[in-house]
Formats: sequence, structure tokens, C-alpha cells
Amino acid sequence: MKVILAGFSKTGTKTMCEVFSILGYNNYDALENGYYLHDEWVKVITKGGTPEDFRQMYKGVDSVTDMPCYFFWEQLHEAFPDAKIILTLRDEDSWYPSFVKQWNELNRSYVTWFINAFSPTLWKIRAFRYHTYKLVSDVARYPCNQKTPFGETLLRKMYREHNTYVMQKAPKDKLLVYKVSEGWEPLCKFLGEEIPDQPFPHKNKGASLVNQWTKQSEIMKRFIYEAVAVSGMVTALGVAAVYKLYAAGHLENGWNLISQHVSMVTNYFFPA
Repeated sequence: MKVILAGFSKTGTKTMCEVFSILGYNNYDALENGYYLHDEWVKVITKGGTPEDFRQMYKGVDSVTDMPCYFFWEQLHEAFPDAKIILTLRDEDSWYPSFVKQWNELNRSYVTWFINAFSPTLWKIRAFRYHTYKLVSDVARYPCNQKTPFGETLLRKMYREHNTYVMQKAPKDKLLVYKVSEGWEPLCKFLGEEIPDQPFPHKNKGASLVNQWTKQSEIMKRFIYEAVAVSGMVTALGVAAVYKLYAAGHLENGWNLISQHVSMVTNYFFPA
């Protein structure tokens, strides 16, 4: 591993994910951690993990960003002592509302509802999602149309303490305290990379993460494909069951029920 991003969510983590991709790094962000390493992370969070566990988990991975890695930056660095550490910072008064907006977008998005309900892969990684959300929540919840499950005082305190701890404990010769507004120059100098011949990216602007993932992430696209297939099967089975009852003379208004069932599913997941 080359670099560990220790910055809290909504300090430019998705921008840094794109930056590492531009630099040619094989990066694991939140989706990759959940998709490929869900069982391993449940073990780490609930039972503990050794340096060898982390070395096996991230074999061939160049960089990590966002949850749950920034909570375990110290353990990751123990496993990869040559890796550099970047702490992305953001003004607290702009960070807090951005974090809350992001959390609420994830919880209230129709796409999130849809894939949570019908993607078998997301069902499979429920334990990972539970424990990951628990890391930043005083009340563990799944992203199912819930408001932010913690108060402003607690969240701001968590943010400050995380940043302070990283700055105190990270080896000074391996640490870059960085704001994404600084652009390519200090980052590339720290990483020993040439400055790319393209503008510095800015991802997840305005907490648009779901739309970004839907357009760009192959993992998110797979969740959606699964959900579409499963929801289609559920709808077909429901229609078939109602029609069978109608044909047997048990439902005088069978066709109306079929229409209502299809409309309910369509309007719920794809509102006008």
C-alpha cells in the first residue's frame, strides 16, 4: 500500500478517490470495502484484526479512502509501515452541514431504497453495513429514510477528536495535512508523483454521491441490475398469484388488483 487517507467522510474523500485513480492507484473506497471485504471487516470491527489480516485484505491495493478505513488508519499503517498518510481537513462549520446532507441523501434516495429492498448482494453484506454505520452513530441504523441519528454536538466532537488524534499520532515524516482546495502541487510533491496534465477533480459536490455512483461505479450498477431483476420477479409472481385467484373465481376484481399492484410498485420506486 502506498497511501492511507485518514480524513473523515466529507473532507474530500471522493475527490481523493478520483485523484488516486488519475495517479494510477488501485483504490478501495467505501463501495469496494463493502463489496469485496465485507466479511473481513465484520471480523476486524467485532473481534479485532492483526497486521497480517490487513496485509491479506489489501494485497495489491495502492490506496484506501473513506469508511471504514479512516477509523483504522493506525492499524493499516502498522500493517503497511511504508505507506504515507494523508489527513484531509475541512472547516468544521462547512463540514458539519455537508456531512448531514450526505447522510440524509443516502437515507432518503429512491435508488438507495430500491437497492436496499431488492439487491441480494446488499442483503448479504448487511452485517458490514450495520457495523460500519455503528462506527459513526450512537444509534446503529441502516440507511432507510432515517434522519441523521446523532446530534450536532456529538458529531462535531467526533470530528475534532479524530483529526487531533491523527495529527498527534501519525509519524510526522509520513503525514500530509491537506485540503483538497490546495490542488495537485503539495499532494504530488508528498507522494513523489508527477503533476497530471489535467485539472484537479472535484467529486461529490453538493452531496451528489448517489448520482455519481449510479453513473460511474460498476459495483453500484451491479446492485441496481440485481434489484431490477429481483423486483421484476416479485412483481411477476404477484401478478400471477392475483390472476390465478381471479381465474378461479375468488376475486371479482382481480384485474383491478393486478393494476393496483403494478402501479404501487412502479410509483414507489420510480415516482413521477
